[in-house]
Amino acid sequence: MHPDLVIRGGRIFTADPSRPYVDAVAVAGGRIVAVDGDAEAAVPDARDVIEMRGALAAPGFIDAHVHPASSGLDKLRCHFDGANDAVSALETIQVYAAANPDLPWIIGAGWPQSWFPKGCPSKEMLDGVVPDRPALLTNTDGHGAWANSRALQVAGIDSATPDPADGRIERLPDGSPQGTLHEGAIRMLEHHAPEDTVDDLTTGLVRGQEELLSHGITGWQDAIVDEKVHEAYLRLDAEGRLIGTVVGAMWWNRNRGLEQIHELVARRERTGRRFRPSAVKLMLDGVVENFTASMLEPYLDGSGDPTHNRGIDFVDPEELKSIVGHLDDHDFQCHFHAIGDRAVRSALDAVEASRHRNGPSGNRHHIAHIQVVHPDDVARFAALDVVANAQPLWANNDSYQTELTKPFLGPERSGWQYPFASLLNSGARMGMGSDWGVSTANVMEEIHVAVTRTWSDDEEPFYSEQALTPEQALTAFTLGSAFINHAEGDRGSIAVGRVADLAILDRDPLREGFREARVRSTIVGGEIVYRRP
Repeated sequence: MHPDLVIRGGRIFTADPSRPYVDAVAVAGGRIVAVDGDAEAAVPDARDVIEMRGALAAPGFIDAHVHPASSGLDKLRCHFDGANDAVSALETIQVYAAANPDLPWIIGAGWPQSWFPKGCPSKEMLDGVVPDRPALLTNTDGHGAWANSRALQVAGIDSATPDPADGRIERLPDGSPQGTLHEGAIRMLEHHAPEDTVDDLTTGLVRGQEELLSHGITGWQDAIVDEKVHEAYLRLDAEGRLIGTVVGAMWWNRNRGLEQIHELVARRERTGRRFRPSAVKLMLDGVVENFTASMLEPYLDGSGDPTHNRGIDFVDPEELKSIVGHLDDHDFQCHFHAIGDRAVRSALDAVEASRHRNGPSGNRHHIAHIQVVHPDDVARFAALDVVANAQPLWANNDSYQTELTKPFLGPERSGWQYPFASLLNSGARMGMGSDWGVSTANVMEEIHVAVTRTWSDDEEPFYSEQALTPEQALTAFTLGSAFINHAEGDRGSIAVGRVADLAILDRDPLREGFREARVRSTIVGGEIVYRRP
C-alpha cells in the first residue's frame, strides 16, 4: 500500500462506539484505507505523514444549522467583532460610516441584545453617529434590528404604522418608533434598503466557507437558502470552489401557500456536485428575548406575574400539518426552527400527522434550536424519528439567560431549556450546528458548553443534569449531523472506506478541555484545505 497520507501520533476519535478511538489512519484516493497497525505499517511508503504530537483528530465536523453566505457577507460590512458594549458598538459604526462615505445605507449585523436596556437600542443613539443616511443593523440572532431616524422616515414608519402580524415595532410612550424592530417588522424597512446581489452572496459564501473550514467543518446544512443563495452555491460549485459538502434548506415563504411546493421541486433539480438543496426550512416562531417564541403558557412580566402574550406562531399549527404532509409527499426533509415549547410541539404534531398520512418517510425531519421543550414532548422525538438539532453554545448562564430569559419564563420552564441529555436518554438522535453568525462557528467552544453547561469557570452550570459527555457531543457534531444530511454512509465517522474528511486539533481536549482547543488542520477528501497559521 502506498498511501497519500498517514496521520498518527495521537488519538483519533472515530464516532464508532464499537471502536471509538484508533491511533493512526492512512488515506489514499480521498478515502480512508487503513487504521491502527495497518496504517502505521504504511508510513515508510506514504507520500506525506502528519504527526499529531499527542493531539486529537476527529471526523470532519458537520454543522447541521449554519448561514455561511449571509454571515460571511456580514463580516465584510459593519460588524461588531472586537466591540464589547454599547459605547464600542457606536464607535464601530462611526468608523465604518466614515470609511464608506459613498454608501447610500449603512448596513451591518452582530450586536447582542445584552448591550442595551431590555435588548432595545434607540434610534437617537444611532442618529448620533449616522445622522445623514439610513442605517439598519441586525442583532446577533437576526430576530431584531436597530434603525436610525432616517431609515424609519424612508420606510414611512411612524406612530400610526400598525405592527405586522408576524412582528413588532418597539415604541415610545407616545406610540412613535423607538428604533428597534422585531421579527416581521424588520422586513418593512429592509424592502427599502439595497438588495444583496448574487455577486454579493457569492463573495459572502467564499468568506463564510473560509470561516467554517478554519474550525474543521467539512460539511454543513445551510439553514436558509433563498433563490440568490441557491445561485451562489451553484456558481461556486460549478467553478470548483465549493469545498464543503452541503445540503441546502430552501426557505418556506410563510406568506404563501402550498402552491410554492412545485417551485421548490423545480429548484431541487438545480443541484451541483457538492451542493444538494433537498431540505425545506420552516420558521415556526421567533425568540424568547423579544417574547416572540411561541409558548404554551404566557410569558411572565418582570415581577413574575403572567401576561397575555404567548408569542407568535409564524405558521398556523393546523396549516403546518398540511404543509409537512405535502412536503413529505415530495420527499423533502423538513428543517424546523422552533424555540418555544408550543413551536416544538407544533412541529412534532405536524410530523405525527404526516406519519399517520404517509407512514415512515425516511426524510429525517429535524427540529433546530429546541430551547424550551415541554417534558411531555421529550420522548416524542424518538417515537416519531425526529432528530434533535442542537445549538449548544446557548446553554449557559449568560446575560441573555439571567436578564432576558429566566425572569420571563419562571423557574419551572427555565429548567426545560436545552434538554440535551434527556433527549439522548429517551432514544432520540441528535445532530449539532452552530447557527453561525448568530453564534460562533468554533466547534470546540460549542462542545465546551455542551459538556460543561458553562462558559466561564466562575459561572454556575446551566442545569448541569443536561450536560453531555465529550463523546456524545463529538458524535452529534459528526455522525449525528451526517445522519441529518443523509451522508452517514460516507462521512461523519472514521473507518476503512469512508471519505477522508478530518479535523486535526492542536491538543487533546478530552484531557485538556475543549474551550481553548483549536483546529490545526482541516482535511477534505484527503487534501489539506486549511492549516492554522
